[in-house]
Amino acid sequence: MTVPSVDQEAARDLVRAREDCRGDLMRARHRLSKLLLRNGIVYSGGQAWTGRHDAWLRQQHLPGAATRLAFDNDYDAVLMVAARRDRLDAAITTMAAESEFTPVVRRLGCLRGVSTLTGFALAVEIGDWSRFTGTSIGSYVGLVPCEYSSGASRVQGGITKTGNGHARRLLVEAAWHHQGRYVVGKTMRDRWDLAPAPARARGDAGNRRLHQRWVRFNDRGKRHVVANIAIARELAGWCWSLAVMD
Repeated sequence: MTVPSVDQEAARDLVRAREDCRGDLMRARHRLSKLLLRNGIVYSGGQAWTGRHDAWLRQQHLPGAATRLAFDNDYDAVLMVAARRDRLDAAITTMAAESEFTPVVRRLGCLRGVSTLTGFALAVEIGDWSRFTGTSIGSYVGLVPCEYSSGASRVQGGITKTGNGHARRLLVEAAWHHQGRYVVGKTMRDRWDLAPAPARARGDAGNRRLHQRWVRFNDRGKRHVVANIAIARELAGWCWSLAVMD
């Protein structure tokens, strides 16, 4: 077992600060949207929390001085937390480009759903990938089903959710990206350009395999949330294979 260095612990603290900021932003947005909903104001112009949605928020005029003050407070909170998140994103992007984690981050980026931020977070949370195998890493992040056995009886339940919860959430979110049709676009090619050829080939094979599994799950009528956990568990193995690649 490798003891993390001071720099590795600092990088992990930065990633977890960004994780906390993400949660703060989600709660601030919920407070604002629920305030509007209580006053009968519902946004119907497409996806929320975009530039268009922000312009719509600025045009709202709530009745009563107290309600307007509450709206201004909640809206300011959203803006401040979003700015704090953007500063952390910029710091992580800079560190991901010039640190001991850079080679691993670039190889992980060959997989769909694993952006620079996600790859860096996985790299610092897992640390020493050589501790695991392609199958045992799923257990470490709590993506394997729990089991209740007695004699010849064997019953499996939901996932254990043990181990590193930060890495588990990242893998579950990344797994959703493999549901759609696999097309190598500009974003993926740009990330591939930063990685060595074996990693690109391995990433392409993983992307095709994970999408095909999604197709089979859909054909069988498997619930999407259940299927996505299975994809995330296999995605963890693909990440491991890229991280330990020489």
